[in-house]
Amino acid sequence: MRWLVRRLALVLVVLALIPAILTLVYRVPFVHPVSTLMMRDLAVFSGYDRRWKSLDEMGSLIQHSVMMSEDGRFCAHGGVDWAALNIVINDALSGEKPRGASTIPMQTVKNLYLWQGRSFIRKGLELPLAMYVDLVLPKRRIMEIYLNIVEWGPNIYGVEAAAQHYFGRSADRLTRRQAALLAVSLPNPLERNPARPSRGLNRLAANIEKRARKAGGYVGCLKP
Repeated sequence: MRWLVRRLALVLVVLALIPAILTLVYRVPFVHPVSTLMMRDLAVFSGYDRRWKSLDEMGSLIQHSVMMSEDGRFCAHGGVDWAALNIVINDALSGEKPRGASTIPMQTVKNLYLWQGRSFIRKGLELPLAMYVDLVLPKRRIMEIYLNIVEWGPNIYGVEAAAQHYFGRSADRLTRRQAALLAVSLPNPLERNPARPSRGLNRLAANIEKRARKAGGYVGCLKP
């Protein structure tokens, strides 16, 4: 029994070291990480489309639109937006429908190291990993990795592949509305088509477009 406990402890230590070491490797600019979903696509021989772009190459419109849509306090928090998380927890305890409080660092570590789907276990792992990633990686690098690994449709990953697939143009040539449409499709990329938006998706995009125009100091950490 004791040997089993030791072996289990060793396995847990190794599993914890993998993201810790990989995150240090991901500080290197020319390293292009892949997500667990991308590895799944390779494992089932379906392949995927991902075309890595640096932040400077993809332009600021998509960066600001995604930040205003997904995590408006990205530059201010340390990986976890505790104020938003507390609101979600209080709402859940009050019996209200749960809302998302995932930050961009949390979504990044989920895509890099964890699995999809809702789970208290996964969420519990996300929190310390997100704080660690935010501590080790510059904000610009976190955003760059996220925008290059996030799923934007079946077998479509990263903003450049998404821009080409949905709008037939490079990410740096997206219009403000196209960037906003891509941003608001992220919560449900398998069902929301930014190239054929519903009336509701267009309303969301219009709101994000306005917020992105006025982002100002909120996006200061993304500047070179």
